[in-house]
Amino acid sequence: MDTTKARHPVDELARLGDAIYDQQIRPTLRAEDHGKFVAIDVDTGEYEMDEDDYTAVMRLLERMPAADSWLICAGYPTTYRIGVVR
Repeated sequence: MDTTKARHPVDELARLGDAIYDQQIRPTLRAEDHGKFVAIDVDTGEYEMDEDDYTAVMRLLERMPAADSWLICAGYPTTYRIGVVR
């Protein structure tokens, strides 16, 4: 099996990842988790959280090499912002 490609289309990854986050992960978060990145395996619900996005994803992939992952930033409506900050 090729583990380098997502098995779900991006819109489905978003739907599954957001649902797992909202139903299983968000209720368990503490105030100190605000702003941390949450990497979620959309097939199993397993996740890793870290202040660094790369670290969260890599820890998840170390445990779950075949993870089809979705990344969320706890406490924010979007994971990243693109644009000019003034």
